[in-house]
Amino acid sequence: MKLVPDRPFDRSPHVVVGLYLGLGAASVPAVDVLVGVLGVAGGWTPTWLLGGWLLVGLSSVFLYGAVTHHSRQATAARAELETSNQQLQVLSRVFRHNVRNDLNVIQGYADLLERRLDDERSHECLETIRETTENIVEISEKLRVIEDASGEPTDDRVDLAAIVAEVVTDLDPDEADIDVDVPESAWIRADDSVGYPVREVFENAIAHNHEPGRRVVARIDKNGTTTCLEVHDNRPGIPADERAVLRAEEETPLSHASSIGLWLVKWMCELQGGTVQFDAGDDGTTVRLRFTSADGPRVGG
Repeated sequence: MKLVPDRPFDRSPHVVVGLYLGLGAASVPAVDVLVGVLGVAGGWTPTWLLGGWLLVGLSSVFLYGAVTHHSRQATAARAELETSNQQLQVLSRVFRHNVRNDLNVIQGYADLLERRLDDERSHECLETIRETTENIVEISEKLRVIEDASGEPTDDRVDLAAIVAEVVTDLDPDEADIDVDVPESAWIRADDSVGYPVREVFENAIAHNHEPGRRVVARIDKNGTTTCLEVHDNRPGIPADERAVLRAEEETPLSHASSIGLWLVKWMCELQGGTVQFDAGDDGTTVRLRFTSADGPRVGG
């Protein structure tokens, strides 16, 4: 994402101080003339004019120092951010390509061994290897979604109701009882990538529920400028420590989320200008995705 100087501290200190001196120098005689016209006690004198210019000049020195300091901090922060982004992109590509290729090799040898081994214990070990590698491959796909996502504000419009309908259609009805209550349309300010967190919420609601009689209830509520997708399931709630990690927006060795899926939901929604709320209770887990409402598709889109 290209950074543009839309704030004073993003501009050159010389430009800021130059503008300040120009406006200040022009305003001093204007104020003195106004004082003379109004006939304020004491009247206008050349000393007032010189004193005003001196005040503007001295204050510009302090202004230059402050702007220079903040400008250097902003430059350093921008450089650090760009370096961090580059490192994350490199690590993501290495993980997605190199590691995935290695995982494909592992899966290939696991399939080969499966045909040569005939004892039950060996097959159980091979199945564990296969499931583990498939989970890592799935993580690499989620990293690709994050990497491809644009950090630029979007002016697109999408129909959240249509996205929910498409996601539910792709789910296996035998895995859970899914009850959906959505309006005919629910337009929001977002692009097509918003479908990823929506799909992740539904899939998590089913995948992590091992109880009999699995049930997922979803609805969309439109309240003024906000449109909310609420997905409730009857599975055990998201552990409190994982929800605390998402609220704190920081992972530590002793406090971390067990799945990248929750982070994916949070990041992808926030990129669309939305918010995420996780509520866990005795009757299950509720996830609320809130977005800015839109009147309809973007004109010319």
